[in-house]
Amino acid sequence: MGIGSAVARLASAQYLRRIGAFMRHPLMAQHGVLGYLLQQGRRTRYGQQHRLDAVHGYRDFCQALPLAHYEDLEPQIEEMRRGGRDILWPGITRWFAKSSGTTGHKSKFIPVTNDALRLCHYRGGYDTLALYIHQHPHTHFYHGKGLTLGGSHTLEKGYGKSKEGDLSAILIQNIPRWADFIRTPKRDVALLADWTKKLELIANEVVHQRVTNLSGVPSWNMVMLNYLLEVTGKPNISALWPHLEVFFHGGVSFTPYRDQYQRLIPSAGMHYMEIYNASEGFFALQDREASDELLLMLDYGVLYEFIPMSTFHTEHPTVLPLEGVKLGENYALVVSSTNGLWRYVIGDTVRFTNLSPYRIKITGRTRHFINAFGEEVIVDNADQALAWACEVTGATVTDYTASPIFMGADAKGAHEWIVEFSTPPTSLQLFRDLMDQRLKEVNSDYEAKRRNSFTLLPPTMHAVPPGSFMQWMAQRGKLGGQNKVPRLANNREYTEAILAFMQEAGIGMETV
Repeated sequence: MGIGSAVARLASAQYLRRIGAFMRHPLMAQHGVLGYLLQQGRRTRYGQQHRLDAVHGYRDFCQALPLAHYEDLEPQIEEMRRGGRDILWPGITRWFAKSSGTTGHKSKFIPVTNDALRLCHYRGGYDTLALYIHQHPHTHFYHGKGLTLGGSHTLEKGYGKSKEGDLSAILIQNIPRWADFIRTPKRDVALLADWTKKLELIANEVVHQRVTNLSGVPSWNMVMLNYLLEVTGKPNISALWPHLEVFFHGGVSFTPYRDQYQRLIPSAGMHYMEIYNASEGFFALQDREASDELLLMLDYGVLYEFIPMSTFHTEHPTVLPLEGVKLGENYALVVSSTNGLWRYVIGDTVRFTNLSPYRIKITGRTRHFINAFGEEVIVDNADQALAWACEVTGATVTDYTASPIFMGADAKGAHEWIVEFSTPPTSLQLFRDLMDQRLKEVNSDYEAKRRNSFTLLPPTMHAVPPGSFMQWMAQRGKLGGQNKVPRLANNREYTEAILAFMQEAGIGMETV
């Protein structure tokens, strides 16, 4: 065993002991987080406005601070971007993660404080590696480089020294210099905003390197890997990088991409590990390879609260602490954290699969669903239905989006799907019917609305050629980084925009 291996295993043991402690005592861990947040929050203008000095427990905390969406904290965040001190978190915040704005039309700028980097994002990275080493004691991933496909950052004009960009770019920019010896590509390449140029330079740099691990969003990594095969002429990625052994992925559900990655990387020794690292914080990670559940990380300086989705759209939604959650219910996630977000509704939804320890699955977004007719279809339902149709037909899906077709004077409602296949089914109608059937099986509300086509007609499905969604994203200036194709919408904004783009670009598609 080399010195590097010995150091990695020693550090991993320390991280594992800490993880084990909060798994055994989850409520104690969250109580400690609340105490730390209150201590720091009292030093801020926001904390003084809400009298955090008089808060001495969770009940007081709930009474003192309102639930907040981005619009509620935007004035304070704008002050922070202009160099304001002690606004939402003590000190001056230099970095802001620019969200792609999937929950609204404009971009959001999430503060990324030094404490959030240290206690949350980087701790999550260390814990991920520690768990991987523990599960695979004979790993050699540290005998090569890790390829991180991130976004870009730019200096925000007119806002002093503050900088904005994708979270992945901020993490790359702030990692210690020694980490450059074990990662690729070079920082200047990794942070390029021009996606096409970035792919070219990445290829020039990495094709002759020993790459042992990948990190990033599945959709954009797949584009990169296919590009590498194109320029190298290799039959698959295992032929290019025979020592590649793990992909640390997050950002979108891996379900639609799993089969495609197994074809791209046919090595029997390839592993996949999911992380839940959002702009707002690092929240959970896959601690068991045999299960796709994610362990909720309880000592990262994040206090968690949960709103049952059954009450989310009411005037006074129910808000629960960790100890109040139940198995199987869909919750909107609320966080208070070291980046200065206080009781912040981040827009993600989760479902608990285990309460000892606390494990979750990400089920979608609070605004990414279809419920035009009471069917309450969420992203998790859609992923399951598409995965089943793919399994039966042998098809593979690259991207998709769906929305309602609203009822007319003489027409019933339906759902309209736009699906991009890398391997199309021999029969699009069979694929559509299988997906429709599986949706009925996983969602009783959808089944009730589809019964005898009384409320909902069979869905309309468009199959678009490979690369169509990427072209649409390019037209919107959303290539690469953490930008994502919106999966579901309760209106026709995305569907109409994509169909119009397909028509203007002369892109043909099959429809059933």
